[in-house]
Amino acid sequence: YLNRPGLTAERFVADPFGAPGARMYRTGDVVRRRSDGLLDFLGRADDQVKIRGYRIEPGEIEDALTAQPGVTRAAVVVREDTPGVKRLVAYLVGPAETGLDALRTALAARLPEYMVPSAFVTLDALPLTVNGKLDRPALPAPRAGGGDRAPRGAREEILCGIFGEALGLAEVGPEQNFFDLGGHSLLAARLTARVRTVLGGALTVRDLFEAPTPAALAHRLDGPADTRPALTRRTRPADLPLSHAQRRMWFLQNLDGDGATYNVPLVVRLTGPLDRGALRAAVRTVSARHESLRTVFTERDGSVYQQVLDAPAAADAVEVRPVTEAGLDAAVREAVRHGFDLAAERPLRVTLLELGPEDHVLVLLFHHIAGDEWSMNPFVEELTAAYTGAELPPLPVQYADYTLWQQDLLAAGPGSLLERQLAHWQQALAGMPEELALPLDHPRTPTAQYRGDTVHAQVPPAVYRGLREAARATGTTTFMLLQAAVATLLHRLGAGEDIPLGAPVAGRSDSGLDRLVGFFVNTVVLRTDLSGDPTFAELLGRVRAFDLAAFAHQDLPFDRLVEAVNPPRVPGRHPLFQVMLGYQHNDGQAGRLLGLESRILPGDLGAAKFELDFNFEETSSAEEIDIAFEYAADRYDRATAEALVERLLAVLAQVAADPHRRVGSLDVLTAGERVLLGEWASTGRELPSASVAELLAERAVSVPEETA
Repeated sequence: YLNRPGLTAERFVADPFGAPGARMYRTGDVVRRRSDGLLDFLGRADDQVKIRGYRIEPGEIEDALTAQPGVTRAAVVVREDTPGVKRLVAYLVGPAETGLDALRTALAARLPEYMVPSAFVTLDALPLTVNGKLDRPALPAPRAGGGDRAPRGAREEILCGIFGEALGLAEVGPEQNFFDLGGHSLLAARLTARVRTVLGGALTVRDLFEAPTPAALAHRLDGPADTRPALTRRTRPADLPLSHAQRRMWFLQNLDGDGATYNVPLVVRLTGPLDRGALRAAVRTVSARHESLRTVFTERDGSVYQQVLDAPAAADAVEVRPVTEAGLDAAVREAVRHGFDLAAERPLRVTLLELGPEDHVLVLLFHHIAGDEWSMNPFVEELTAAYTGAELPPLPVQYADYTLWQQDLLAAGPGSLLERQLAHWQQALAGMPEELALPLDHPRTPTAQYRGDTVHAQVPPAVYRGLREAARATGTTTFMLLQAAVATLLHRLGAGEDIPLGAPVAGRSDSGLDRLVGFFVNTVVLRTDLSGDPTFAELLGRVRAFDLAAFAHQDLPFDRLVEAVNPPRVPGRHPLFQVMLGYQHNDGQAGRLLGLESRILPGDLGAAKFELDFNFEETSSAEEIDIAFEYAADRYDRATAEALVERLLAVLAQVAADPHRRVGSLDVLTAGERVLLGEWASTGRELPSASVAELLAERAVSVPEETA
C-alpha cells in the first residue's frame, strides 16, 4: 500500500509455503471449503469493505469525520438500497443539516474521491445493540434529496416519485440525474413505460438520455400525445391468435424440429433443507398465475392459435430424479435439451436433481415461445415468494391481453405507428451490406444445422471499472460500449466498415408487462459505422446516436422489418445480420432461490441460433461482466472461437485504459500470434550460411528420429 507501511506489513505477511522472503496477501475474507473443493464466502474478518474495486477501511473515514468541527460521533457503512448499486453512507452525530456541504468539501480535501461518502445522515445518536455495538440494521436509509428546491408543479412531483420507484429510492429530487443514481438501460425502459402509463405522452428512452432529470423530462412531455392504445384486459375471441413474436418462434421451431435450440434454461444448485411439497405447490401457483406457462398451440386450417390449459396438478409440477455427482453434468444436459411438443405439452418443465438430503440442482426450463430471458426474474421472484408463503399481488393483464393489444398497436394506416417505424428502418438500413465477411473455418451450408458450442470468459474487474468510467465519460451505456467493441473486433478482422449486429430488446413497452412471464422480446438491427478510423470515443458517439433512434422504433416486429427491407435470401444465412449481441444486467435474484444458498450452473444447449452470438451479463455489485460466446460449430472450430474471445478481451482492456485510441490502432492479436510476430519473426539474429537443403540434410543425420 503506497506510503502505508503499517497496513502493508499487516496485509503482506510471510509465506510459509514459498521461498525465503516470499509474501502472502491476507485478504481478510472468511471462507468455508466445500466438499467439491469450492469456497463459500462467509464474510469479513475485519471491517474492510470493497466498493467500485477499492478496498476501504471505514474506520479511516470515521476518524476523518470526527476530526471535523461539530462531529462528535460517526459511523460509515456500505449500503445497497438500489439492487446492484453500492455506496458509502456516513451517519453523524452533532453537525447541523445546513453544514453538510462544508463537511463534504473538507472531507474531499483530506481523503481520496472514492473514500468520500455519497450520502450523509445526521442523527441524534447512533443506534446501538445491547452489547454497545453499532446496530447496523437500525440505521435509516439516506434521503435522496434533489438539491435546494422542491418540485415545481404536479408533473415534476409525479416524475420525482416515478424516478424513486424505478430506482428503489425513497426520494428523488427534480434536479437529480437518473444515471448518477444507478440507473441503467433496462431500468430506463421500465421508467419510460411507467411515465407513459401515468402521464401519457410520447416519451422514449432517447428522451431520458437527453433529459435525465425529472425537471428536464417534464418539458419533454409537452410534445404530441402518444397514440398507443391502453393495455387492459381484453375480451377474447374464440380463436386466440399468436403474437408476432410467437408466430416467428412457431415457424423457427418447425424448422428446427423437436430440437432444444429455442429453450431458455436456468440451472441452480441449492444447498440447504428443501421442501419438495412446497416446491411443487409453488410451481403450480406460478403456473396458475401466468397463462403463458400453460399454453399450447393448435394448428387448424393453415392458422395457429393459442389454447390456455388448466393449471397442472401439484404432483405433475416437478420431476424429481436422484443423481450422483459423476452423473450430474449428463443429467443437466438431458434436462435442458428436452424437445418440447408445443402442440400438446406445457412450455415449462421443472426438474429437481437430488444429490443428497440438502444438496439439489433445480433446472427451470421454458420454451422461448412462452418466456424470454427477461421473464426469468419475475418467475424466480414469484417462485421464491410462493415457496416461502408470501402473498402475490394480482397481475393486471395476461399474455393473451398483450397479444390483442399488440394487434391494435400495430394496426396499419396512414400516419400509424407501424408506418412511422417502417419508414425509419427503411432509411436507417438503406445500403447496408448483405453479408459480413466473417473469418469462417468451414463454408456455409444451404441449411442451418443449429449445432453449437459455447466459450465462457470474464472481463476482469479492473477492466470492468475502466469500461464503466468510459461509458460515463462518453454519455453512453455499458451495452453501447460492448457493441462498439464487438464491431471494432469484426472490423479489424476484415469485416468492413459497416457492421450490422442483431440485438434483442425486451419489448415490454408498457409498465403492465413488467412482472408478466411471456415472449415479448423483439430483435433490432444496430448498424455501426467505423469509416474514417475514428477514435473509440468518437465511435461510441455514433453508436449512441443510432441506438437511441433504434430503441425508439423497437415495436416493429422483426419479420415485418425483413419484409420491408427485403434483403436477398440466401439458404443457411440469417437475413440482415449474422452476428448477435445480447446483454443482461444481473440483479442477483437467483442468489437466494427458495431462500436457500444458491449458485447458478452452466446450462449450455449445444445449439446455436446465429453464426456468432456474443452474450454479456453485467453484475455491477460484483464488478464483472460474464461472457458466454455461442458459435455455430458447423462454421467455426473451437480454437477460432476461443481466439475471438481472447481478441475481444484485448480490445476491451485497451479501450478501458484509453477510450481515445483510434480503432485502427487497437491490437487484436492473441498471445500466440504475438510470439510469432515477435520472437519467431525477429530478424535481429545471426543466421547460418548453409542452404535450407544443407541444413535439413545435417539435421537428418544428427536426429534421424524427428519428423522431416
